[in-house]
Amino acid sequence: MSLRPSAARRRLQQENMPADEAPDDDDNTVRQTYNFAPGNHGLVYRADVPDSGAASQPQDKDKTDTVDGAATKETRYKLQAMKWGLIPFWTKRQPDYGNMMRTINCRDDSLSTSGGLWNTMKQRKRCIIVCEGFYEWLKKNDGRDRIPHFVKRKDGQLMCFAGLWDCVQYEGQSDKLYTYTVITTDSNTQLKFLHDRMPVIFNNGSEAVKTWLDPARSEWSKELQSLLKPYDGELECYPVDKAVGKVGNNSPSFIIPIDSKENRSNIANFFGNQRKQAKSENEEKIVKKEEEDLQSHGDQVKREPDEDRSTVLDPQSTEDNAPLPEPTETSDKHESTAIKREHSPDGFNDQEPPQKVQKAEPDQASTSRSGHGRTMRSAVTNNTQAKSPPKAKDGSQKITNFFAK
Repeated sequence: MSLRPSAARRRLQQENMPADEAPDDDDNTVRQTYNFAPGNHGLVYRADVPDSGAASQPQDKDKTDTVDGAATKETRYKLQAMKWGLIPFWTKRQPDYGNMMRTINCRDDSLSTSGGLWNTMKQRKRCIIVCEGFYEWLKKNDGRDRIPHFVKRKDGQLMCFAGLWDCVQYEGQSDKLYTYTVITTDSNTQLKFLHDRMPVIFNNGSEAVKTWLDPARSEWSKELQSLLKPYDGELECYPVDKAVGKVGNNSPSFIIPIDSKENRSNIANFFGNQRKQAKSENEEKIVKKEEEDLQSHGDQVKREPDEDRSTVLDPQSTEDNAPLPEPTETSDKHESTAIKREHSPDGFNDQEPPQKVQKAEPDQASTSRSGHGRTMRSAVTNNTQAKSPPKAKDGSQKITNFFAK
């Protein structure tokens, strides 16, 4: 997201989504960018509940007055910085990169059965991921060409994705790490041409948002499952600059239709419409500054100074066609997995756990499968085995960016 936390907070407030607390604007952990990648910290909106999640039902009955099963105590909400790529609370050490990349998305159908990786989170740790839109890549010429598209709400409001969050504290460390995953569902009619999956999008301030975040609903239900469906509102979708496909690149031109960049008046019209939709003087100033930056720098693309990861163009291990960041050799060598789990030993998937510590080498964690004579369904992919992505001529690999933060 390109907005500061305070601006995002104001816009959510105007859309009936108040936040009692939010990160400071000078909080460097929150990535302000037009090119948000897995592993970055973005803004997550959730009920203000303990790190263990919403209380279980027996505790709710003891401590909360209810009317017709609904909690009467007013729920407090918060905006919080979280890292994209969910790491379960039972994880003992920093997981290898392959496992983290497998939990950037969560399939909606994987939540319909009991148990599995997401079992605790779907019941007690549901959230909303806040962004301005998302990118998806259209494959052409048998996948040889990929054209990035930007998708946003037609009414200009922020996008609210359904998600799950968790909090982990590694052994021997005092700091806590908050992470999240984006829930995906079948694409709606408008986006079928682009991809067969899309994020679950809620209307801002809707009853669906309140139900999804309700801490009194601490058990998974058909009602919660029914909220996970293709978006039926109006969206805008258009091709954008291919430079967005390289991790670390950043420019306001990334959210401008590619055909507008050849016509300065079209850019002015684009931002003019954005200003009309601004609901406050401060938002209008932000839009104006973005236009001035684009007009003054043209198509100049800046590199994020703290982003040195290469790009994996065809990762084949996630649901979307977006490029993904490649881990640095240093981090990959030192990251190990030692997880006491509630699921199978092949990394973060949706199977029931062996009751022991499982170690996996980084080069095996993203490709191995637990074999018990039957095929296991993954909670985050279409059951396709992750492959080592092909390297480009310069030795670099490609990376994906699922949504613009």
